[in-house]
Amino acid sequence: MSVELDLQALAVWMREAGEPVVGALSGTRVGQGQSNLTYRIDDEAGQSWIARRPPLGKLLASAHDVAREYRIMAALQGTGVPVPATIGVCTEPAVADVPVFLMAHVEGTVVDDEESAHSLSPDVRRSLGLELARTLAKIHAVDIDAVGLGDLASRKPYAPRQLKRWSRQLEDSRTQDRPDLDALTELLRNNQPETDEIALVHGDFHIRNVIIDEGTGEIRAVLDWELSTLGDPLADTGSALAYWTQAGEMPGGMFAASTLDGFPTRAEIAEEYLRASGRSGQSLGFWHLLGVWKVAIIAEGVYRRVLDNPENAAGVTLTPENIQAVIDHGWDVARENGLAP
Repeated sequence: MSVELDLQALAVWMREAGEPVVGALSGTRVGQGQSNLTYRIDDEAGQSWIARRPPLGKLLASAHDVAREYRIMAALQGTGVPVPATIGVCTEPAVADVPVFLMAHVEGTVVDDEESAHSLSPDVRRSLGLELARTLAKIHAVDIDAVGLGDLASRKPYAPRQLKRWSRQLEDSRTQDRPDLDALTELLRNNQPETDEIALVHGDFHIRNVIIDEGTGEIRAVLDWELSTLGDPLADTGSALAYWTQAGEMPGGMFAASTLDGFPTRAEIAEEYLRASGRSGQSLGFWHLLGVWKVAIIAEGVYRRVLDNPENAAGVTLTPENIQAVIDHGWDVARENGLAP
């Protein structure tokens, strides 16, 4: 797959930014992300960097802001939250027709399919699952004003902001009528929790968005901060649970690697987060459901972009049936948490 960047022009920009680029650059698309596209950039001396750019085709107005992602990751340097070192945002038209975010390459493993999960021992799988919870607690402990992120987003109640934003995203990317997804939207609107806590929220926290040490399960870097905002920290935990398929279930379209032996259950992950953060889980059921609802909307958006431009597919097959399975799972979560009969 081609790299949608002018690597010769990028090398010039990187050298001007102080990076010791040797010779010509080469690039390779990495990961299965369908939002911002990610590339590994290598020079002739074997040095590596990571470049991120928005996807091809028509973009939604509020999405894919790599400059904002850079701001967040730069602010988190030295906070204890594991993030790659940041280099800068390239806005040179010769490199690309969109901004491009450059960061350091972090060695490690991304568990983005069952094969990579099989390479981990059961003990490491368990450690990784619990480390995800502890890393979330670190993110939510960041003093947003001290690191310069206090004005990143509104501090108004988070649930109505999320419902408004993602309802708009759904309408902008809808591929067909989905009355059961619309009914989930109404269910969420009618069950919004009250909260007065504001923290940095990653917005898309799951196992595929971290780089790990495959020998220990330690998280070396948290990636993909483009959806980060200020809001209720339990929203991140609910989102992580929404992505976490566990043994004994296999909802279509959901990530299945976490069903392997050793990975903790959703309940264990939630318990570890609450222990590490010292928070109450009273409203966690709402945020879990909202997380599944967002996964369905994200999937709908991915499917819309693939229909508009097949180059955005990156070899990942997504069908309307996959999206429906996520919606059905949302109704299961709603019933499990007493939000629906």
